[in-house]
Amino acid sequence: MRLDSAKDLLEGVTKKKRAIAFRRYHKEVPHRSLDEGWYAGRYPVKAAKAFLFLLEELESNAEYKGLDVDRLRIVHAASQRGMKTQRVISRAQGRATPYRDTLVHIELMGYEVAE
Repeated sequence: MRLDSAKDLLEGVTKKKRAIAFRRYHKEVPHRSLDEGWYAGRYPVKAAKAFLFLLEELESNAEYKGLDVDRLRIVHAASQRGMKTQRVISRAQGRATPYRDTLVHIELMGYEVAE
């Protein structure tokens, strides 16, 4: 996907104008009017904001390396499991339960496409 169209898609998601299709885990997901012809979808606003930040970083890195941003295309996106953080949930009678949260590493790779 081109960088500008990816940014438009994610900005539409943050404004709740365009839904992301849920193709695999779509039980009990409400129906939305989607461009792709799929029926189930949601608006993952928090994730869209995080990906917008990553796309802006990708764009600034491409400008720094001297690439043409208008011809930039996203060719690879991957996520890996990161480290686990541990917190504590306090319980009754002085007890506590550990609460572990898994962080995520996301990588994006852009490529300048000749037209």
